[in-house]
Amino acid sequence: MLRYAMNITIETLWKQGKSKSEISRITGHAWKTVSKTIKCLKAGNYPVKVPHPRLLDGYQAQILEFLERGLTGVRTYEELQQLGVAVSYSAVKRYISHIRKREDICIRFHTKAGEEAQVDFGYVGLTPDGTGKRRKTWIFNMRLSYSRLDYYEKVYDQKVETFIQCHINAFNFFNGCPTYIRIDNLKAAILEANFYEPIYQNLYKKFADYYGFKPIPCRVREPQEKGKTESGIKYVKNNFFLGRNFIDSQDVDRQLRYWLDHTCNIRIHGTTRKVPLELFNLEEKDKLIKLPEKEFIMPKVGERTVYRDCHIYIDYNYYSVPFEYVGKTVEIEVDSKLVKISYQGKQIAVHQKCDGKGRFSTEDSHYPKFKCYLSTAYQEEYQNKMRQVGIDAGKLFLLLVSEYPYQWNRITQGILSLTKKFTNEIVNLACRRALAFNAIQYKTIKNICNNGSYKLPLDWRSNDEYIAN
Repeated sequence: MLRYAMNITIETLWKQGKSKSEISRITGHAWKTVSKTIKCLKAGNYPVKVPHPRLLDGYQAQILEFLERGLTGVRTYEELQQLGVAVSYSAVKRYISHIRKREDICIRFHTKAGEEAQVDFGYVGLTPDGTGKRRKTWIFNMRLSYSRLDYYEKVYDQKVETFIQCHINAFNFFNGCPTYIRIDNLKAAILEANFYEPIYQNLYKKFADYYGFKPIPCRVREPQEKGKTESGIKYVKNNFFLGRNFIDSQDVDRQLRYWLDHTCNIRIHGTTRKVPLELFNLEEKDKLIKLPEKEFIMPKVGERTVYRDCHIYIDYNYYSVPFEYVGKTVEIEVDSKLVKISYQGKQIAVHQKCDGKGRFSTEDSHYPKFKCYLSTAYQEEYQNKMRQVGIDAGKLFLLLVSEYPYQWNRITQGILSLTKKFTNEIVNLACRRALAFNAIQYKTIKNICNNGSYKLPLDWRSNDEYIAN
């Protein structure tokens, strides 16, 4: 095109009587180029430049293959070296640049019957929900790559759970499952934010394993890999949603299903030139993986922060977690029977799901040892320490455990700390007097030690009570 424009310019100036030198100066072309063009014009034809053959033209197919595989210029150069091509890296770099400028290389992917489906979400604007309120709406599309049979479903969010449920509905529509599901890079805000987190990856993997298919994420900036479902999204936007009115959510579903069965899947497809439903029934239906007897039950997944009391909150109930994870964010998976708690992919706790609300499911081992007030071993440890102070201190400890089952450890620790300032004998006598007045608080015993009232006499009665004279 540029050479044709140059020829026209030179011809116009030449016919105006301009000399070769003037034309060269005006156009900026070399005098020889102008002279050669005028000579051809006089002969009645335009000069045609014959392109020089490039060294790498004979390896164009291999280079295109390397580029499609995502190889860089350096890797392409290395591969050519292994093929015995004597060429410099700069020549390879220039040739690749020439290819990319000349044409947008795109390879068409062909699949066998039942081998692959492509899935994607597409935003379709506002539609009425069950109450008639207009809400943001997305369309889910699963398209079988061989027959081009489509499944569409409108949704009001793009959560991973919704994404998986749409898969299940599509499998039921096809009455089977393809071997591979090609997934877009999930540009949708919510789905993109969550899908690549471990808990959601794990959920999708369990779902894929249950139905027996293998997910294949599309490569970034490679739209041709998911072109079928992208075409499907455009098709439903332009041929169903455009210009239609809906009463409510059910009306959207009803009209969409009618259009799917009576227009979308019985049209002659523009690429295959066949009717998707007919091609599906003839060649693809029996090639799909059979569905399991029971539908995949989707557990509730998410994240929770562990409270200071070593519990997390799920559906108005509380479940304990080992104390090492206090303040950290853990992953949860809840089904009809169990609550599974994990941290960075490692399971750290399992509970039976609580019925009702406000219930606690607690394992004592999840508390640190020094916080396990009801632990027998923990109580015995402090009981022995109090007995070493004296007999009366040991008796006071038993009363503390009975009267203050959840605070006894703090009071006991306080009493034991008095032995740093007073002798065991004094502390034991203070415990003896505190028992006599049934005043077994730490502050009372401390005051007895400080004011010396432990020296005052006491009477012993058969009812095991201490009474002052």
